[in-house]
Amino acid sequence: MGEEKVRISGESGRSPQSPILPTVNPNIEKPLEPPSNGIHPAFYVIVWISLSSSVILFNKWILSTLKFEYPILLTSWHLVFATIMTQVMARTTSLLDGRKNVKMTGRVYLRAIVPIGAFFSLSLICGNLTYLYLSVAFIQMLKATTPVAVLVAGWFLGLEKPDFKKLGNVSFIVIGVVLASFGEIEFVLIGFLFQMAGIAFEAVRICMVQRLLNGSEFKMDPLVSLYYFAPVCAAMNLTVALFWEFPKVTLAEVYEVGLSTFFANACVAFLLNVSVVFLIGKTSGLVLTLCGVLKDILLVMASILIWGTKISGLQVFGYSIALCGMLYYKLGNKEMKPFIQEGTRRWAEFGANRPVLRKLVVFGLVIVTILIMLGNLAPVHPKAYLDGMKSPISH
Repeated sequence: MGEEKVRISGESGRSPQSPILPTVNPNIEKPLEPPSNGIHPAFYVIVWISLSSSVILFNKWILSTLKFEYPILLTSWHLVFATIMTQVMARTTSLLDGRKNVKMTGRVYLRAIVPIGAFFSLSLICGNLTYLYLSVAFIQMLKATTPVAVLVAGWFLGLEKPDFKKLGNVSFIVIGVVLASFGEIEFVLIGFLFQMAGIAFEAVRICMVQRLLNGSEFKMDPLVSLYYFAPVCAAMNLTVALFWEFPKVTLAEVYEVGLSTFFANACVAFLLNVSVVFLIGKTSGLVLTLCGVLKDILLVMASILIWGTKISGLQVFGYSIALCGMLYYKLGNKEMKPFIQEGTRRWAEFGANRPVLRKLVVFGLVIVTILIMLGNLAPVHPKAYLDGMKSPISH
C-alpha cells in the first residue's frame, strides 16, 4: 500500500482521546496510481469521518452522560486493546508487514519511542480530562490551534527557523479561537487549561515524530506506529491511573456502563486507526485535510443536536475565521491560490453586473459583524462568570 505525503495528526481529525499515531514519513511519495480494489475512495472517506466522529462522541457519552468520570482508565483500556490487537494482527495478517522495513533496536526504542510515547500519553490524559468540563463543540474549536502549537514547538526544538510569514498565516487561527473562547457560553477554566496542555503535549510529540522520521529507515504507517507506541502509552497511562483513578473507581460503576459498551468503544477506537491506513493509500493530502475540517464541523453540529450545546454568534464567527486560517496554513498558497483567484474573479463579475447590490452585501456583512462583536463582548456579571469557571458543564 502506498504512503501519502502528509502527516496525520490531531489537527486533521484525530481526537486526543483516541490512539491515532501520526508517523507517516512526509518524504515518501505515494504512487500515482495505487492498486484499485473496486471500492470508490469516497467510501474510505465516509468510513474515516464516521469512525473519527464516533470515537469522540462515544467517549463523551461514556464520560459525561453515563457519568463514568475516569478518562485515564478509559484511554488506558483503548491502548491495552490496541496493543493486543496489533500483536494479533502482526501474526495473522499482512497489514503490519511494514514493520519489517523499520530498523528498530532497543536503543532506538528507549531513546525515541519511549519519549514520544510519554508525550502522547500526556496529551491523551489531558485531552480526555477536558471532556469532563467542556462541550464537544468548544473542544473542537480549541483544537484548531494545534497547527500553531506545532509551529511554535518546532521553533523551540530547533526543527526549523522562526518564520514570521508563517506566524502571520497562523495568526488568523489564533484570532478565531480567541473570539470563539470569548463567545463560549459555558466556559470552564480548568477544562480550557487541560485542553491547552493537551495541545501543547501533542505539538511536542508531533515535532519529535518529525525528527525521528528524518531518516527513511523509520517510515511507519499509523498502524505500524500503533504497534510500537501502544504498549508504551498503555503502561504510562495505567501508571497514572493506578494512583489517580483506581482508588476511586468501583466495579458497580464499571457494570453500570456495561462491559459490552467498553468493548464496543475500544473496537471503534482501534478501527479508526485501521481506517487511517486505507485512507492514506486511497486519497490525497488535500482530501485528507478537507475531510478533517468537515469532520470538525459535523462534530460541532452533532454536539448541538445530541447534548443541546449552546453556540453563540461570536463562536460561529470566530470558528469560521479559525477554520479558514487552518485551511490556508495546511494547504498552502499553492493549493489555495486557484480557489482564491476563482472567488475573486466571481466577486469582481458580481460587482460589475450588480454594483449596488454588492455594496449592500458588504455593508450588511459589516453591520452583522459589528452586532455580533458588540453583543457577545458585552460585560458579563462577575458572579455569573466565576460560577461558570468553577462548575463543570452538564450535558
